[in-house]
Amino acid sequence: MTSRIEPYRVSAYNTAKQSENKMHDDTVARRFGFSGGLVPGVDVMAYMMHLPVAKWGRGFLERGLIAARFVKPVYDGETADVTGEEKDGVLTIAVESRGQLCATGSATLPTAAPSLSLTDFSEAAPVAERRPVDAMSYQLGKWLGTVPRAWAGDAASEYLADVREVDPIFAKEGFSHPGLFQRVMNKVLVDNAILGPWIHVGSRMQLLAAARSGDELTARARVTANYEKKGHRFVELDALVVANSRTPVAHCQHIAIYQPREQAAA
Repeated sequence: MTSRIEPYRVSAYNTAKQSENKMHDDTVARRFGFSGGLVPGVDVMAYMMHLPVAKWGRGFLERGLIAARFVKPVYDGETADVTGEEKDGVLTIAVESRGQLCATGSATLPTAAPSLSLTDFSEAAPVAERRPVDAMSYQLGKWLGTVPRAWAGDAASEYLADVREVDPIFAKEGFSHPGLFQRVMNKVLVDNAILGPWIHVGSRMQLLAAARSGDELTARARVTANYEKKGHRFVELDALVVANSRTPVAHCQHIAIYQPREQAAA
């Protein structure tokens, strides 16, 4: 049986206008053929997470599985409509904006979270000195770490406002939004190289435990692929996001174009 989920409408917000990634800058993004700066994919994925959180609540935060693929950009100030349809326990999710399909994905609620140990993922420190990205930055099989970061107090509240999250489970019960784990995955890239404009393409995330607001988050990531496709340079990561250096909270696969063909050819 198929059932429709109550749709969710978001006024999209570009949280990364001032970031190093100039793909979020209007002027630079237009040079790559876009209408303006892109709303970060990790934040579009956070919009998508509203539906499974609304449906499954704490259970999703503790053991939910979500995957997303970004098809077209979502732009600052535009309306993004997030819709969902459930069939046989699978919630299919779509994001549309300006009459275009921008992202697709799915979410499920496994009966239990998989058991993953810290020892399954090698701990690595981020590079001591970041250098401009090159062929060695994300070498196949390389282990990468991140600078620890906690989103507590005002930072946690600001994050919820930035991603337009209104579900009370976060503010009232003190849980971290799992969209923060996606931001940590982006940090794997930016904490280990100086990048030009780059694009988050898609992610798959198995939640392992519900993190709390203020937990210090890091990632232990291994490069599983590095390849050229249609002139773009892609990197794929397999990572464990860890809270407070001891609790695995998410197992993530992350795909990004770290050098768009205009940059790769320069």
